[in-house]
Amino acid sequence: MSSFMKVFLLLAVMVCMSKAYSPHQSDQCLCQRVRNRIGSKSNIKDIQIYPATIFCGKVEIVVTINSGFRYCLNPKLKAVQKIIASIMKPKTSTTARPTETTSTPDSTKTGRI
Repeated sequence: MSSFMKVFLLLAVMVCMSKAYSPHQSDQCLCQRVRNRIGSKSNIKDIQIYPATIFCGKVEIVVTINSGFRYCLNPKLKAVQKIIASIMKPKTSTTARPTETTSTPDSTKTGRI
């Protein structure tokens, strides 16, 4: 095999590999279509958020409703962003009691509830 043919085959393999690992390729994404409205919030059973990866270059939000049906939401919608922000916001617990720190001169600090 001539050296020209070897170089040509090597370049062809490199082009094929670069196309296969392209981050903009969306055929490996879970969401091929997205909804532009949320529907009933009380009917939502589960929300899963998938970040962008090398296989799918976009953030995907998959919602499961009580009947088991799954659909994808458009992450750019303001309503979707509000729901995600409310889910991600840390909730404060009203059942926790404050602790007191006490110490004596010959002991280590201990907490008392």
